Amino acid sequence: MSAEPLKTLFHPFEAEAVTLPHKGERVLFLGAEPGFHLPEGFDAALHLVQGFRPHFRALQRSGFTVTPRLEGEGFDVALVLAGRHRGRNELRIAEAIECVRPGGSIIVAGAKDDGIASLRKRIGELVPLDGQLPKHHGIAFWFRRPADAAVVAAALRAANPTLLLETRFRTAPGMFSFDKIDTGSKLLVDNLPTDLRGSVADFCAGWGYVAAEVAARSPGISALELYEAEFDALEAAKGNIGNTAAEPNFFWIDLLSEPVERRYDAIVMNPPFHRSRATEPEIGAGMIRAAAKALKPGGRLFMVANRQLPYEPVLAAAFSNHAEIARDGMFKVLAARR
Repeated sequence: MSAEPLKTLFHPFEAEAVTLPHKGERVLFLGAEPGFHLPEGFDAALHLVQGFRPHFRALQRSGFTVTPRLEGEGFDVALVLAGRHRGRNELRIAEAIECVRPGGSIIVAGAKDDGIASLRKRIGELVPLDGQLPKHHGIAFWFRRPADAAVVAAALRAANPTLLLETRFRTAPGMFSFDKIDTGSKLLVDNLPTDLRGSVADFCAGWGYVAAEVAARSPGISALELYEAEFDALEAAKGNIGNTAAEPNFFWIDLLSEPVERRYDAIVMNPPFHRSRATEPEIGAGMIRAAAKALKPGGRLFMVANRQLPYEPVLAAAFSNHAEIARDGMFKVLAARR
């Protein structure tokens, strides 16, 4: 997300359309991202919630109190930074409604390109809005905790339930491919060797589909470990792995900036290649380099990627050999050996 929605979120305070929170008050900030600047006179204590590990670490380095999941209640004000995932936006607003004190203010903002106007309309159908302001290619709107807060929050939650895929995978709105098995991940799983042995890691594990399939198809695995930057997805993975011969371990980590301490016989991965709407192959390239460092000599990497992404030169530089072992109309599966 660009810095523009962050500016939009704090604009109502700067425009004096919303009263600045005072010293001694507590402000909850859901979906907080690094790079925001507090308006002059914003003296309240901030509690930030951010489950994406790179943002979490950046906010911590800036000196803020931040947790990956909401903790506490009775906040005087809640800020909600809306993104592209409508379901996650609505669930965050439900959390804000539940966790501010009676009469507390809730300010929501997002980019016009991300559907903030639709979100404003949706919330306006449930609670009376106190105001709205467009600014910085976005819209901010605000309201007070309604008297029927529990009813409103329940309505938002009911519209965005957790899902059960293939009767065994529990997912939630906002997670990658939460409403269906990802086509690329399935292609990867269907082309993995079934005789994987020793210690295996899943980089960018998401809610656990690839790791669960690896565990089910390769009984010779002695250790299975999952790495993921999205906290909620990793928590879901803990329930989605099922029974395995090896007790799985889970690491909430930013693979591009935090070292992997363990070494593996094999790594599987479906790395992301987007930041917001922009394609950034360097993300996947960084994951490939991290995998090379985390493999034992002779260890193997299996990964899936969009066909047009130029990962082959990165694999050639980091591994002794590599090959494409499968493809379909959109994806390719690559294998490499250290």
